[in-house]
Amino acid sequence: MSTALSIIIPLFVIFFVILTIVRTVRIIPQARAGIVERLGRYQRTLNPGLHMLIPFVDRLATVIDEREQVVSFPPQSVITEDNLMVNIDTVIYYQVTNPERATYEIADFLSAIEQLAVTTLRNVIGNLNLEQALTSRQSINTELRTVLDEVTGSWGVRVNRVELKSITPPANVLDSMEKQMKAEREKRAVILTAEGERQASILSAEGAKAAAILRAEGESQSSRVRAEGESAAIRTVINAIQESGPDAATVAYQYYTKTIPAIAEGNASKVWVVPSELTASLGRFGAMLDAAADKTSPPASED
Repeated sequence: MSTALSIIIPLFVIFFVILTIVRTVRIIPQARAGIVERLGRYQRTLNPGLHMLIPFVDRLATVIDEREQVVSFPPQSVITEDNLMVNIDTVIYYQVTNPERATYEIADFLSAIEQLAVTTLRNVIGNLNLEQALTSRQSINTELRTVLDEVTGSWGVRVNRVELKSITPPANVLDSMEKQMKAEREKRAVILTAEGERQASILSAEGAKAAAILRAEGESQSSRVRAEGESAAIRTVINAIQESGPDAATVAYQYYTKTIPAIAEGNASKVWVVPSELTASLGRFGAMLDAAADKTSPPASED
């Protein structure tokens, strides 16, 4: 009996010493915080590192993770303002900023955040129709984060960001939306085609107009230059005749042999105005030609 006691007592002492050391020495990892209770009451918060506790008096109640956490809540059914049921997936990023409050102010802050997010989401979506809910995610996220952060601040928890992963309308609504989008795309295609044809017609008309204007300007300029050339030629001939001082017969000859053929070479229709003096000169010029022909012709032989 004494032999058994001599073995058991040392073993008990060793176990008690080991247990005392274990309950005395505590190591808190980085980015964690330990809550110490002394005789059932909050005593202090342990920062990362090695700490010594009073065995059997102090107790490490819990270790709080102070890193930013991400939690995804299951899809929630929410009714919009236009009485449509949609399923919304929500993701929340939160961080414990006060381990003492997160431990003693609320029993389960994560479950509380989930329920608060669901009720707030229903209030926000209930004031929006389906189209607004689908196109206003950023404003919904901001409003949710503001409400959650305001409430969870008293729990020692900060909500950094709230994101809506998906908003799923009913199947019949999705089918109607797809048909509407298809109709909108077809409408835009028809409008773009009509606009393209309209622009092409306008450009074609403007091109034809510009070509006609350029053609008319070219013809006008060509006629003006040709008329100026003919006028200059006539003035040159008249000046040369005046300088040489010819008689009426010479003037008629020049006009008949040179000026009239030059004027007749043009393709344009012309109206000639012949002065009476020129007509008389042409008559005298014809008489001179007849007289010259009579002089040069041989006399008729007598039988």
